[in-house]
Amino acid sequence: MIKREDYIEKIRPFFNTDLIKVITGVRRGGKSVMLELVKSALIENGAKENQFIKLNFEELDNEELKNYKTLHRYLSNKISEINGSAYLLLDEIQEVENWEKCVNSLRVKTNCDIYITGSNAKMLSSELSTLISGRYIKFVVYPFSFAEYLCLNKKEQKRDNAMKYVYKSYFEKYIEFGGMPFLSMLNYQKEPCKQYLEDLFSTIVLKDIMKRRQINEVDLLNRVITYAMGNIGKTFSANSISKYFKSEKRTLHPDTILNYLSYCQEAFLLYKVSRKDIKDKKVLSVNEKYYIADHGLRQAVNKNNIKDIEVVLENIVYIELLRRGYFVTVGKIGEKEIDFIAEKEGVLEYFQVCYLLVNDQTINREFSVFKKVGDNFPKYVISMDEFDMSREGIIHKNIIDWLTDK
Repeated sequence: MIKREDYIEKIRPFFNTDLIKVITGVRRGGKSVMLELVKSALIENGAKENQFIKLNFEELDNEELKNYKTLHRYLSNKISEINGSAYLLLDEIQEVENWEKCVNSLRVKTNCDIYITGSNAKMLSSELSTLISGRYIKFVVYPFSFAEYLCLNKKEQKRDNAMKYVYKSYFEKYIEFGGMPFLSMLNYQKEPCKQYLEDLFSTIVLKDIMKRRQINEVDLLNRVITYAMGNIGKTFSANSISKYFKSEKRTLHPDTILNYLSYCQEAFLLYKVSRKDIKDKKVLSVNEKYYIADHGLRQAVNKNNIKDIEVVLENIVYIELLRRGYFVTVGKIGEKEIDFIAEKEGVLEYFQVCYLLVNDQTINREFSVFKKVGDNFPKYVISMDEFDMSREGIIHKNIIDWLTDK
């Protein structure tokens, strides 16, 4: 188990406050382990083992506690037995109907510090968070970054010439299988990893989307998700998907497609990225792009990550920017697009991502798009090339160097 210090450092300022700490993210992305890491950090901070109450609501032993009134009575009694502040670690809280009533009451009436996890963004929508509005702070946990992947595999040495081949071989595995934490338990063996990712994908679709949203057309839902995964990093609309289905003699209304894509976002399976007109500084409301929470899941639904390496690299960079705390949009300038505009604390960074800068035409395509951007914020071209091709103030970075740059 690695410590994932970047997340702990974000949560640490909120230790022992009455804000409810909400840890969200895709299923099996590491939220439960984050609760253990939070617990360890709190103990290092002076908390005692007997002050913690931890429940996982996906465990059958806790089935009777899925009623919020029963859960409230149970936790109130447990808290009353603790000297000092109690620390509540409530895993997969969305399994409890009306959980927010229980949690808010405990926050108001008892001496406790509350940490909860959930695999569905809908748990914090306006219809559910009315009682805790303004009383929570949210942290999204993503699957392992490549830097964490290396740490897990004890490959944290400086990437000098001797280590370049080692890093590249690990990155090839990362491209294929992604960063789902449990894969390390399988030693990244090809067939077991593929089976695990297939089963995980099915669980997300069946449990976090179909069951929650009472969808009966599993085949159509799968087709929409498969289409989105096959078009990662490409602009498309619900109408274009509807026309695609029509060509296959299937009928699916654009509104239904939009709903399905929205449900995938709620389950943290897909991320929608809006396009921003750089010149007019307006966010465009049509033809957004979609990226997947972990590109290993794309491989699991019979998409070839190695064959489609350019879009997979783009997906890796997008999720990494989210990990680093950026708000990300796609840039539109005239007829051209910039892959990502990353914004944090009023500072912008621009990114183009490609596989290899193989010839003058490719180099011109990736670098020239920045010429019409009229500001002096940093501009990057990210690729697999080992040689530095920076020019005219535009920074070229090898993707492995960029991902491991602290």
